[in-house]
Amino acid sequence: MKKDSAALVWFRRDLRDFDHAALAAALREAGRVHCAFVFDTDILAGLPKADRRVDFIHRAVLELDAALRAKGGGLIIRHGRAVEEIPRLAAQLGVASVHANRDHEPFARRRDAAVAARLSADGRRFIDHKDQTIFERDEISTREGKPFSVFTPYARAWRARLAPADLAEHRCQPRPDQLVAPRAGLPALTLEEIGFVPTDLKIPCGMSGGARLFEDFLTRIERYRETRDYPAVKGVSYLSPHLRFGTVSIRRLVAAALERSLTPEGAGAKAWLDELIWREFYQMILWQRPDVVDHCYRREFDALVWDEAPELFAAWCEGRTGYPLVDAAQRQLLQTGWMHNRLRMVSASFLTKDLGIDWRRGEAHFARWLLDYELASNNGGWQWAAGTGCDAQPWFRIFNPVTQAQKFDPQGRFIRRYVPELSGVPDEFIHAPWQMPTPPLDYPPPIVDHAAARQRTLARFGRLRAPV
Repeated sequence: MKKDSAALVWFRRDLRDFDHAALAAALREAGRVHCAFVFDTDILAGLPKADRRVDFIHRAVLELDAALRAKGGGLIIRHGRAVEEIPRLAAQLGVASVHANRDHEPFARRRDAAVAARLSADGRRFIDHKDQTIFERDEISTREGKPFSVFTPYARAWRARLAPADLAEHRCQPRPDQLVAPRAGLPALTLEEIGFVPTDLKIPCGMSGGARLFEDFLTRIERYRETRDYPAVKGVSYLSPHLRFGTVSIRRLVAAALERSLTPEGAGAKAWLDELIWREFYQMILWQRPDVVDHCYRREFDALVWDEAPELFAAWCEGRTGYPLVDAAQRQLLQTGWMHNRLRMVSASFLTKDLGIDWRRGEAHFARWLLDYELASNNGGWQWAAGTGCDAQPWFRIFNPVTQAQKFDPQGRFIRRYVPELSGVPDEFIHAPWQMPTPPLDYPPPIVDHAAARQRTLARFGRLRAPV
């Protein structure tokens, strides 16, 4: 590309101005660089007016715009269908190319293919870059060139392939006057102008919020392995929304985890690095098998006959199952837009194994409420819990919601925070309040007997004579 040409950087789930593959490439190759973000109505349509994710994105976009303006540029912000807005904007600006970071979700792949076709028809190029993962697509494969279906060998191969170059920063230092500022007087769109309203979002947003959370986590990362499963303890990183929307750099996170994992106190960092590799494992699965969005990874399980139980499903969604830890988890999701990772497994197991309800219904509920909702990870996690997915999780392993509560919230601190009806229940009954001589009147009894539900699940899967 000639240095006097112009390029457009299309920001999506990469809302930062540092260590950004697409931005760095455009700055290397083009004389003038425009930056844009589209509030894509193909994605926003149907969302509630008070959506925490849209609020998070809006705040991150405003901070990114301010950061780019400080460098002489800024964001051109549009509201409409990205498949139309980006080609139109490219033509208006007269750019030779549009740079973007790859998104592996099926919708994004179709959208980007449509944008690329429109740009090509107009004599422009669409150039995408690897940015949201260290390794993507089929970069980590078996010796036979096939995708891994089990995490442990995938992680082993991932670590063996990792080299310093994979963690190298994509420098985003523009030359004087290289970034082009949006037209003077063009205001940023407000939430109301794109059809939404401010929410009760509490998490620190944008690049500054991601940096603050990461710095805090690094002060306690050595305890991560011991504390990550306890929802009443500040044990996890709370960075998942920032990973989802790219306000942090995956390369910086992995580099920090790797460095600390090599120290004598590195067990916590190593465990956290494993979680980052899990994320890439599920991204790989989604790329290789986009059919998992609607089908079981193990296709023989598509023949499972799930229960139609609308009342039970509603009770699960609203946190009225009578099992305190499950209810606390569901209420945390509704009240904050986030759920502790251990509780996601417990809640998913309860829906699929205790209530016998299709994992796709639960995955859709999480898609509606989770601030950090990422299709690959959530689909993978739900299928793992349901026993229909990849990896070595057997279908006959069923979480007991009471013993899980006893183990990971022994004093009921988390339960009492989100289920105030149980605030006065003694510790000895907090995990099974129906066993009290006089159970609380304002808290429901269990909607299902776990032991009986377990037998129904074993029979449900056993009828398929599935391999284990």
